[in-house]
Amino acid sequence: MKKDTFTFTNNRTNQSYEFNILDSTRGPSVVDISSFYKETGMFTFDVGYTSTASCESAITLIDGEKGELRYRGVAIEELAENHSYLETCYLLLNGILPSKKELESFDLELRHRSFIDENLRMLIAAFPDSAHPMSILASGVTALASFYYEHLEMKKEEDCQEMARRIIAKIPTLAAFAYRKSLGVPFIYPDIDKSFTENFLYMLRAYPGGKMKRTIDGVEEIKAIEIKALDTIFTLHADHEQNASTTTVRTVASTGAHPYVAISAGISALWGRAHGGANESVMAQLEMIADVKNVDAFIERAKDPNDEFRLMGFGHRVYKNFDPRAKALKKLQDQLKDELTLDSHLMQIAERIEEIALNDDYFVSRNLYPNIDFYSGVILTALKIERPMFTAIFVIGRTVGWITQLMEFREDKSSKIARPRQLYSGK
Repeated sequence: MKKDTFTFTNNRTNQSYEFNILDSTRGPSVVDISSFYKETGMFTFDVGYTSTASCESAITLIDGEKGELRYRGVAIEELAENHSYLETCYLLLNGILPSKKELESFDLELRHRSFIDENLRMLIAAFPDSAHPMSILASGVTALASFYYEHLEMKKEEDCQEMARRIIAKIPTLAAFAYRKSLGVPFIYPDIDKSFTENFLYMLRAYPGGKMKRTIDGVEEIKAIEIKALDTIFTLHADHEQNASTTTVRTVASTGAHPYVAISAGISALWGRAHGGANESVMAQLEMIADVKNVDAFIERAKDPNDEFRLMGFGHRVYKNFDPRAKALKKLQDQLKDELTLDSHLMQIAERIEEIALNDDYFVSRNLYPNIDFYSGVILTALKIERPMFTAIFVIGRTVGWITQLMEFREDKSSKIARPRQLYSGK
């Protein structure tokens, strides 16, 4: 049967070339231009890779027009509402949701792998107190490659799974240690009696000896609603197809670098304000607006093409509809409003911005819907998580996606070192 083809005609020479069209199981088809240079003597030009599929993947599907996100075929709404983050991790790593017994085994394994080498703890302690948690986290993950150098050569599936589970388990510990280092307070070791998300909150909040804060009303415990809220945020961040940081991980992995070095590179890419650091910017902007009565003036500034001011937390490179993760967080935010005592002042400002943007033709016609960053900052603040840790929270959630993408890349026999070309415009 003849394959569907795409015909390219060079108007300079009037010569035509045919390239195969490859169909996705969902989403747009692609034109296979891997032989384009060989056949035409030219490169394609695609700044930011906006129209380029860099790989074949069976992990995550995004339908930007419909506002749809699926991990291994499972809708993000289903995972956020009815499954835990660890179930989501298992799904990404194994392609199926775990049974009760499989989940218990997976959970216990991660609990026991959550401790880090004491020499790595001392390395973190050597950083200045002024160091940003993301800087420490990226450095700590790079250092993990020295402690587990054997992961450079992995021949069996079980070796890859061990590598993946090890870093998923240790990332929250590294993040918590990085945070406490920035505060200049003693580190709190993991507690294997606590679940993944509860354990992270515990390592952030506990006092030496594992004691929790005391108030005149008694001991301040970690609430179940707090664990559920943060666990949901982890799930919503678990993977997002070939974004900048994931592409960075795959690119570094293509050189044959250690898997943990590739993950560290992804962390550094995520740190950028245009990527994972955007929720910090949203909170800073809400505080800058300062009062709900100032919102309208800032909205007008955002619409003024001659004003450099941009409204943070709106629009997305891929979604041309409402970001499904934002919908889930909006629902969560409404549920938590009373239970977690969300900052009512910032909430009023955010709600007024949201109200205008969802009904103003300027934003609607440009598909500038609230994205996940618009809602996550307010929730993380309610969880008593400091702003410099916002992107580190993103890292914890996204690590499973990065490592799954890396494993898929390693299994792809057609993969090769990433090497884009250029349109030269120099002398």
